Amino acid sequence: MANEEECRTALDVIRTRVEKIHPDRFAEHVVERTIVCRISDLGLTLRSTIHEGGLDPFEPTDDSRDAQVRLTVSSDDLVALARDELHAGRAWATGRLKVEASFRDLLRLRRLL
Repeated sequence: MANEEECRTALDVIRTRVEKIHPDRFAEHVVERTIVCRISDLGLTLRSTIHEGGLDPFEPTDDSRDAQVRLTVSSDDLVALARDELHAGRAWATGRLKVEASFRDLLRLRRLL
């Protein structure tokens, strides 16, 4: 099981990847959304906002109810996603990554991956 620091580092790696997406492509598919990542085995919930300017740093939160996009993943799977050892589509298809979002938001996120 990965620890909190490893999970925060993994989220930073993912944030850096998002920043590398071409600005025109990014702006075409992104609308401002609040994102919450629940790390199930650590009982940790982190919150960020995605917008035309990128993805803000993830910060701890106790309330995930108002987030438009909610992700649930184990600590080890989050680290594997960041290291490209696990593909997001495969993780979602096998239940290792749970995504709660509107259908339109799901399509937007898919286009960015």
